[in-house]
Amino acid sequence: MGLKDEKKIKKSQTCPFQEAMDLISGKWTMSIINTLMAGKMRFKELERSVVGINTRMLVKELKQLENRKIISRKAFATMPPTVEYSLTEKGTSLKPVLVEIQAWAMQNVV
Repeated sequence: MGLKDEKKIKKSQTCPFQEAMDLISGKWTMSIINTLMAGKMRFKELERSVVGINTRMLVKELKQLENRKIISRKAFATMPPTVEYSLTEKGTSLKPVLVEIQAWAMQNVV
């Protein structure tokens, strides 16, 4: 078995925990998801709500989350164009995880 074959086997046997951590480990990912737990938001509302993020980074993070099926993007044919973001069912399923992380932070960090 060659090195390429070993890499293919290792990649196909990745740990579900590691995959989940890769999915949500971006600096802004959990902040965006937490913000969208309140409901649908337009881009500017999100930008104002996620303190410290710049426009370019928000666009990048939103695209990644949309590609991962955590959020959905709905564009409206208005002038100027309007876009709304909301959590998918997969994104909403992260709520218990966020609640637990927040509870842990309140007890151990703050």
